[in-house]
Amino acid sequence: MNVFAWILFGLLAGGIAKLIMPGKDPGGCLLTIIIGMAGSLIGGFIGTRVFGIGPVTGFNLQSLGLAILGAFLLLVIFRIFIVRKPPRPEDPNKHP
Repeated sequence: MNVFAWILFGLLAGGIAKLIMPGKDPGGCLLTIIIGMAGSLIGGFIGTRVFGIGPVTGFNLQSLGLAILGAFLLLVIFRIFIVRKPPRPEDPNKHP
């Protein structure tokens, strides 16, 4: 695939993964593309190593499904480790 196809594929996989994952995600179109492209690599690895699916090549439904799976897993990891939690309120009884 050429670079434009990878970008389009990443946008599609990342967008679908964000639709499946409930809640609000930070980032815009660029982060969605990066998540989708990285998810494609993760999904391809999982597909070949864990499920024994042959090499994933081209723009087909099998590749798209694995890319969405990888992007979804990446979003879960992203939310667990990267997304900041709201700061805890200060204790009003605590004196400096």
